[in-house]
Amino acid sequence: MKKYRPQAIEKKWQKEWERMDVAQASDASKKRKYYVLVEFPYPSGDGLHVGHARPYIALDIIARKRRMEGYNVLFPMGWDAFGLPTENYAIKTGIHPRAATQKNTAKFKLQQKRLGLSFDWTREINTTDPAYYKWTQWIFVQLFKKGLAYKTTIAVNWCPSCKIGLANEEVIDGSCERCSAKVIGKEKEQWMLKITKYAERLLEGLENVDYPERVKAQQREWIGKSEGVEIAFSIPRLSSSVSVFTTRIDTVFGATYLVVAPEHPIVEKLKLHVKNRNQLEAYIAKAKGKLDRERIAAAKEKTGVRLQGLVAKNPATEENIPIFVADYVLLSYGTGAIMGVPAHDRRDLDFANRYNLPVIEVIKSPEREKRLPRRTPLVVEGGKFQQAYEGEGILARSQKFDGMRSETARKRITEWLQKKGVAKEATHYKLKDWIFSRQRYWGEPIPMIRCELCGWMPVPEETLPVILPRIRRYKPTEKGESPLARAKSWVMVPCPKCKGSARRETDVMPNWAGSNWYYLRYCDPANDRELASKAKLNYWMPVDWYNGGMEHTTLHLLYSRFIYKFLWDIKAVPRSVGSEPYKKRTSHGIVLGEGSIKMSKSKGNVINPDTVIRQYGADTIRMYEMFMGPFEQMIPWDTKGAKGVRRFLEKVWKLAHSSLNPDKTNSSLQIKKFLHKTIKKVGEDIESLKFNTATSALMEFCNAWQESKEGIGRKDFQDFLKIFSVFAPHLAEELWQQGEFGGSVQTQTWPRYNPTLVREKMVTLVVQINGKVRDNIEAEAGITEAEAKKRALAREKIKKWLEKRRIKKTVFVPDKLINFVV
Repeated sequence: MKKYRPQAIEKKWQKEWERMDVAQASDASKKRKYYVLVEFPYPSGDGLHVGHARPYIALDIIARKRRMEGYNVLFPMGWDAFGLPTENYAIKTGIHPRAATQKNTAKFKLQQKRLGLSFDWTREINTTDPAYYKWTQWIFVQLFKKGLAYKTTIAVNWCPSCKIGLANEEVIDGSCERCSAKVIGKEKEQWMLKITKYAERLLEGLENVDYPERVKAQQREWIGKSEGVEIAFSIPRLSSSVSVFTTRIDTVFGATYLVVAPEHPIVEKLKLHVKNRNQLEAYIAKAKGKLDRERIAAAKEKTGVRLQGLVAKNPATEENIPIFVADYVLLSYGTGAIMGVPAHDRRDLDFANRYNLPVIEVIKSPEREKRLPRRTPLVVEGGKFQQAYEGEGILARSQKFDGMRSETARKRITEWLQKKGVAKEATHYKLKDWIFSRQRYWGEPIPMIRCELCGWMPVPEETLPVILPRIRRYKPTEKGESPLARAKSWVMVPCPKCKGSARRETDVMPNWAGSNWYYLRYCDPANDRELASKAKLNYWMPVDWYNGGMEHTTLHLLYSRFIYKFLWDIKAVPRSVGSEPYKKRTSHGIVLGEGSIKMSKSKGNVINPDTVIRQYGADTIRMYEMFMGPFEQMIPWDTKGAKGVRRFLEKVWKLAHSSLNPDKTNSSLQIKKFLHKTIKKVGEDIESLKFNTATSALMEFCNAWQESKEGIGRKDFQDFLKIFSVFAPHLAEELWQQGEFGGSVQTQTWPRYNPTLVREKMVTLVVQINGKVRDNIEAEAGITEAEAKKRALAREKIKKWLEKRRIKKTVFVPDKLINFVV
């Protein structure tokens, strides 16, 4: 028997698979389609590490299994190569971003091939390819034509190191997600996309997709839908009003002051009439330099400036209340103004205590209402309230609404204020329009031209793409403008409308632009006439299974759903494929370094898959990454574990060679039963992402195989290799060929288990009602309570006894009885 030499075996079969085109999807197939997708990577100069490899291997297992189940599988790969990661690498190394991209994508591709990943490389895409970003620019033009792309001056998150504006999602704990520099607030003219127009549809769409509940919850939280009431607080002296949005109109009688955001448009009008204008302007200037997250941080001390000489009228009490400008209120949420109800909002109470404002309790908790007098105040120490009550309760000090429950009062007070003409029902979202400009070089040029006479004009579609010019000085400018502004011959162009002198937009698109629609391009990557053929989109879309990182839940995942819905609306995507791009979304946990320390170059603990492959082979890293722990959890790398998997593969090699007997046709009944239970478990575990228990089942079967004196039959050996092949394809293919089974193991049919052989020992389950035996059920040992209950309730005898009765409690004794208490 030859020694197991994985490196030689793996190179041999990777070359052969490429020749065979076993992973190539067909647009003309009569088979059922299945579209498996992993997030395409940023090709950084450091190459892949084992954390990148984990989701690729997992979805490769899914793709291989689906092919064996008879599907026409699309499993593509490409490169998200525009953006800050590549530009930062280029600045650090002095290698031009274009050259760095070519070098890095070649490195990534080679590493992925070494892992034996069955990607369809005929569909490879690259976001920096003009043939690709032509359509990214085309999408922007359509957004502009539909009024969903616009340019405006706004306060942005500014990275002083990268010298670009960042979306809120790109700021982590006040720092740039790429370079970790402290982010500051700065006003810039930016292109924006009206994702807010799709807020409700983005929420509704979550009801129709198979996403983990935590992913749905994060998207709902980010969109932040709030239903409430807008109320007009008049400013008597100016004969104008400020609109306030609140979800707790039942607390309006406790509103003792009004706050507007420093950037609220009405502030310009108000400051002309205040006595402390200089103080106000100084406060506003300081607030503009702060990030939104700083301003609303719970631990931040609440500050503001009172507008001396002005008051607002509470529309419920008709009493005058002071007006403040305070930075803990944001223009971007609600109406940019709030009513301060300190007794029932923690932030408002902090502010009221700081400025000695009245605190009026208008909601009492139901528990306090039962035990204490009606006028009992909140906890007070040193003459100041210490705690706000923010729950539901009973109204007090609220005129004719006293004694009502707050849920009822909200409706009644809204109706009352509507009749007075000062309120209306409204819905607001935390979601903000998407900042789509970046002041850098390495990105898709925004296909817009500015003419002094005609304004902003899109580049004519027939002239797309707008090619990113080759420039040597690609570092960010000190002025904060894109390096493209230096390319004068590129910038100066005739206006598409009047033919007069005009200028190109020099900002480029963000990291996320090319990844918003890449899954569509995989369906038809060479099309130069349209984004993708409608017929091919109709066949392949939607994506059946998409896996990605949890960190992209409120970034790429939300953005791509928005762009897809827009393309669906304008019929660039056929209506027949539905309004959601992904049927199923799963996520993976990150791989830590040894000792549960996050991998980083500075710590010197980054695990390169090439190193592992050289030492142990690609099949080892494939199986170990699946075996190391639950797929969705964070898990540390352990070299000892990788060595253990390598020993297991050597065991398979030895067992196989001891069983490659052409005369051995049958296995013992014991081994056959064990194999069919393994087939069942491995198949089910793959579908539920339990790769660690699936690989464990394969190991347990091999232990049983090793202990068996009679070995394994030829047919059962083939079935074992089939389920083993999705995890360790190189070794499985080599053994398949040595067994002379014909063809490739990858083109075989996924084996079916025999239900009779996997059936466990049977038990008699007693069914009781109120402790009295009413029936018996024959069931498999280990039957779950849920399954036992389902079967018992389906029995005619039990249906009769439970007629017109309600089950109050179920008592289950495993493998013995189930008792319904009615």
